[in-house]
Amino acid sequence: MLTKRIIPCLDVKNGRTVKGINFKELKDAGDPAEMALAYMNEGADEIVFLDISASNERRKTMSQWVERAAERIFIPFTVGGGISSVEEAKFIISLGADKISLNTSAVKDPNLIKECSDLLGSQAVVLAVDAAFNQEKKRYEVFVQGGTTPTDLDAINWIKKGVSMGCGEILLTSIDRDGTQQGYDLRLINEAANAVQVPIIASGGAGSKEDFLYAIQAGADGVLAASVFHYGQINIKELKKYLKSKGIPIREEDLYEFPNRKG
Repeated sequence: MLTKRIIPCLDVKNGRTVKGINFKELKDAGDPAEMALAYMNEGADEIVFLDISASNERRKTMSQWVERAAERIFIPFTVGGGISSVEEAKFIISLGADKISLNTSAVKDPNLIKECSDLLGSQAVVLAVDAAFNQEKKRYEVFVQGGTTPTDLDAINWIKKGVSMGCGEILLTSIDRDGTQQGYDLRLINEAANAVQVPIIASGGAGSKEDFLYAIQAGADGVLAASVFHYGQINIKELKKYLKSKGIPIREEDLYEFPNRKG
C-alpha cells in the first residue's frame, strides 16, 4: 500500500508566507524558504509553494523561491501560481522544483495541461482545483484567480477533464473550509477520489489530527494544511505517529533531522 503524504502548504504573497480564512484576511506567517526547511526537518513528505496573488496580478511566479527552496531542502516540492505557458513550467522545473501546479491558466486553456505533461511528464504536472459548493445547483463549482472568481465549471467534471489531458495529481482545495479548521470537506474528497485514478491531495479545513485521518479515509492520498502547521497547533512528527497508530501507512524515515541539499 502506498504511503500517505503530509504536505505543508506555503501560500506566498509578495515574498512572504501568508494565511487567511476563506482566502481572505491574510496575515504574515513567515519566510517561505526557512519555513520549508523547518518542515522538512519536522518530517514533511513534500512542500507546496503557491503564489496566491500571481494569477490575480498577472505576474510570473518568483523564481527566487524555487532557487532558495532547492538550495535548502531535498524532499519533493511543488510550485504554482502564475504559470501560464509550457516555457514557464519548464523554467520552474529547471530551477529545481519537482512539480508545477496549474490552476487559472489551465481553466483558460486546458491544452496547457497536455503541453506540460507531454514535455515534463504527467508526474510533474499538478492540477490545482479550488472548489466551493453551489447550493442552488447542488454541485461543487470551480473558482479561479485565487479563489475569487466563479467559473460555472462543475468541479468533478473539470477534474476528470484535467486527468484526461495528462495531469498526474489533483490538489483539491475546499474554499468553504479554507482556514476555518472545521475539517476537510469529506464529500468533495470522496467524489473526486471516486472519479479519477490519480492521487488526490486534500486541502482546506484541517484543525485536528482527526481531520487528517478522516480525509485519508475519505480517499485522499495526501493531506495538505497551512494554519495548523504555521502556528504550531499540530506537529508533523506527532501527527504521523497518530496516523500510524490508526493503521495509516506513512513514511517513517523522517524521524530525524535532515541536512539541506547543499550540505
